Amino acid sequence: MIRDITLGQYYPVDSVIHRLDPRTKLFGTLVFIVSLFLADNLAAYAVATLFLAVVIRLSHVPVSFIVRGLKAIVVILLISVSFNMFLTPGTVLFQLGFLKLTWEGLKIAGFMALRLIYLVIGSSVMTLTTTPNELTDGLEKSLGFLNKVGVPVHEVSMMMSIALRFIPILVEETDKIMKAQMARGADFETGNLIQKAKSMVPLLVPLFISAFRRATDLAMAMEARCYHGGVGRTKMKPLKYARQDRIGYLVYAVYFAAVLAVRAVL
Repeated sequence: MIRDITLGQYYPVDSVIHRLDPRTKLFGTLVFIVSLFLADNLAAYAVATLFLAVVIRLSHVPVSFIVRGLKAIVVILLISVSFNMFLTPGTVLFQLGFLKLTWEGLKIAGFMALRLIYLVIGSSVMTLTTTPNELTDGLEKSLGFLNKVGVPVHEVSMMMSIALRFIPILVEETDKIMKAQMARGADFETGNLIQKAKSMVPLLVPLFISAFRRATDLAMAMEARCYHGGVGRTKMKPLKYARQDRIGYLVYAVYFAAVLAVRAVL
């Protein structure tokens, strides 16, 4: 399951989505997330499903690779769905003791499950089609207006980009450490909750040591290259909007208007 985390990884292929400006993709992801929280009926989620399917198709990233990232949220998904199904008051469909399955709870649980799944998939598509450098530049450009109020936009963007970039690295490191400890006789599966928590110590200690070592190496490398923040820095590849970006913004507007229209009518 650890190796199934796709958030933060980059899938190098040539596609329309990959060639979009990172600002366009960041804005599209934001529009998609907002639309998911505004959607409150099946028709609105059908529009969101169609939009997401088209984006995945244009990205040329295999669906199996994207869906693989959902394995990491199965537990959270099951807990959220179960709480909403059995703890929401309304028309009772099934009762077992104090547990009551209601129609309202079933509806809310279904929408919440779809929303959580689409949030993960939509965010994964954005990171899978955008390199860390492009993501940093896109965030810095998009949030550049905050520099006027003293917010260090470049530093914040750099930290977010590094955090996303370190996710797959730490996942791979965790997998290696886990296999090494299992080869030495460590057991991460059996036992009660307390025993399982104790068994994680041989995994977490070397993982934290490795993470701090990587952070130190990164800091030394940045200092050796005279990195001093965003003031006065130039870009090797300056961001410029192209024709496909303008088309992308138009598609976002049409999609968002469609979600609002379906929400208002139905």
